[in-house]
Amino acid sequence: MDDDLIDETGTPLSRYTKLPGTGFFYPDSLDDERAERRARETIQGSEAVVIADGDADGLACAAMVREAHDAALDVADFESVIADRIADEETGEKEETEDEAATVDDGDDGDDGDDPTANAHAESPVGLISTGPYSLDTALERVVAYADDGIDLYVCDLCPDEFEPIEEALDALSESCASIRWFDHHQWDDGVATAVRERGVDLVVGESDEECTADVTLRSLDHDFDERWTDLAAVTRDHDLWIKEDPRSDDLADYSYWSGGEEYATVIGAYGADLPEIVREYVETRRVEKAARIDAAVDRAATHEVGDWRVAVTYGRCSQNEVAEALRERGADAAVIVKPAGSASIRGSEDFRHAHEVAGKVNGGGHPQAAGCKPDIYDDMLDYAHHWTTEGQACKRVILAAFEAVAEAVEAGEVAEAVADDDQ
Repeated sequence: MDDDLIDETGTPLSRYTKLPGTGFFYPDSLDDERAERRARETIQGSEAVVIADGDADGLACAAMVREAHDAALDVADFESVIADRIADEETGEKEETEDEAATVDDGDDGDDGDDPTANAHAESPVGLISTGPYSLDTALERVVAYADDGIDLYVCDLCPDEFEPIEEALDALSESCASIRWFDHHQWDDGVATAVRERGVDLVVGESDEECTADVTLRSLDHDFDERWTDLAAVTRDHDLWIKEDPRSDDLADYSYWSGGEEYATVIGAYGADLPEIVREYVETRRVEKAARIDAAVDRAATHEVGDWRVAVTYGRCSQNEVAEALRERGADAAVIVKPAGSASIRGSEDFRHAHEVAGKVNGGGHPQAAGCKPDIYDDMLDYAHHWTTEGQACKRVILAAFEAVAEAVEAGEVAEAVADDDQ
């Protein structure tokens, strides 16, 4: 493929936000090979390993674990790299977020000779594997393959929908690890939680509408954390639970989205929620384009009446939480943001607390007011081509059908008990 076809430089935002980032077009076979090599370098020789969701909440937990193990990296090298990144922004070079880019192996094959953080993933005695709920089984399998016996394993901000995909790896790890501690705040299936605990795992699950996983991790680790960490947990919670009372939470959320896991964990480990000036400057330079993407997605939205709910549905590469908030301000009870890569975010409100139930019907899950999914409707590149040219028409259709099914269940009283339990 001609690189110019996926180079966004000079392309109107109205066009490139309808397509995935360049990482989407990077072959999975090569991506998996490099990710495997990076995982091996991260895990081998580590005294502990953290598997964490790659958002602000999960990475805050990783920073706490490193603090407890006295294993934080030097922040100065990362600050130098951030300064260089700001200079690139000022020259107009576009930079992808980590989830938009290919998962490349830092220090391998690329021109990283001037990057002092190129091998950061292999430098801490507490290895960090950033992953998502759909890749948890792979992350656990990599720890089985590369970790020494007797390590401490931590899993943070990740909730498996089913136990079977992780069963074999967790069985092996329960035999080889000195300890396995699992901190989370999502809604767990009772059977899955029981099966995890039966493997000797110390599973601590906080109330999903009261705590973020950083809160759970902070109170669960046997370490004398200073006030900076309590403040970090509070600000992380402010964003993760969409409380929106502390302006610093937007900085943390944006920065975690625009930086790699090692960088974010190192910087907040050093500074907490009060980000240094160089990071705040970087975040501000990125927000100009972020705002434009939000506006484009909001302008594309259409509202549908489903049962008693007004459901706004839009499409595009954007910051889904801010788009959802704007759509709620326009009267939507729920918002669906369909992404060019094929997945979708579902956001609720005080009048709609069934996001996880809708997502559960289309290959996903999450919280009552925040969930995600990726409908199983993409068989080949022609399906994706149709997805991009129709702004996610098929994906929107199956998600709206899921809303209809949940609305019927609510009307019949079939889900009323689950919602009431969540409000307790």
